[in-house]
Amino acid sequence: MANTSTIARDGGSPSVPARGHRGAKPPRRSSGLPVRVVPYALLVPGLIVIAGLLLYPLFQMVVMSFQNVGLRQIRGVPAESVGLENYQKLIESELFWTSLRNTVVFAVVTVALTLLLGTLVGLLLHKLGKKMSTFLIIGIMAAWATPQIATAIIWRWLFDAESGVINWALNALPDWLSSLLFGRSDWTGEPWLNDAFTIYLVLIIAVVWASFPFIAVSVLAGLKSISKELYEAARVDGASAWRIFWKITFPLLKPVFAVLTVLSVIWDFKVFTQLFVLAGGTSNREAFNLSLFAFTQAFSAPPKMGMGAAIAVVLTLILLFITFFYVRQIVKTEDVR
Repeated sequence: MANTSTIARDGGSPSVPARGHRGAKPPRRSSGLPVRVVPYALLVPGLIVIAGLLLYPLFQMVVMSFQNVGLRQIRGVPAESVGLENYQKLIESELFWTSLRNTVVFAVVTVALTLLLGTLVGLLLHKLGKKMSTFLIIGIMAAWATPQIATAIIWRWLFDAESGVINWALNALPDWLSSLLFGRSDWTGEPWLNDAFTIYLVLIIAVVWASFPFIAVSVLAGLKSISKELYEAARVDGASAWRIFWKITFPLLKPVFAVLTVLSVIWDFKVFTQLFVLAGGTSNREAFNLSLFAFTQAFSAPPKMGMGAAIAVVLTLILLFITFFYVRQIVKTEDVR
């Protein structure tokens, strides 16, 4: 009673420790773990799966690149460490530099064309009505969802020298038009898939055809997030469509384009299935890229898996460097926060 009367007389209230008091302990759940630790604990299973499926194989690939691994090692004989010998052989190999050149040139051209075509299609879809836009999205996403092996087989058949639709369509053109456009009028038996240059020409078409739908839908999603009032104000001021794109659409979609560029670079640097099918296997060495070169070294007789792992490590380092440099530039310009 004395305590109660004292509190009433002083007009105060019972002292309660402040919530953020330095001496207070963090709240705990019924399991006994602090609340702040729970989110990190929930991430542990996912991190274990990622480590098992990605980090451990990556570690083994790096280790194997410093070893001589062949059929004997697969059968249980311990692998012999060779230091930097595999990397030294790569640098001295003319085929490695040819494969690197093919990989870089193909990726640069394909990424640029994919982003350009995907952006144009995304802008077109944004202008269409809801029903027509939905219909076209379903159609183009069917191409994106087609398995790579099926895509490669379709394009190999289209450009077949004897029964391909492309040769038939070119022969159907008037002679004067074909001569004007291509400098020749007879396309019978044209071997598109024998020369490295034309193989990559077909490969670029096949990869862009299968890749641009993802870019288009992503750009469309970004366009939906831009306020229509900005476009209306620009039109009132008399801005052209080209100026509206560069002054409004492109700056606001820079984070989207940044992510799409990084993903496209990674995907196009690692193209394997389509090239393997279009080139007819590993016989045409002039058409190798780094992925096909690594596959040939690792699995062709006699297998040199250490050399194949070294090529894969080089390809991974190139991708990490490009991705790090690009993301760093984006962060420096505060395009992505």
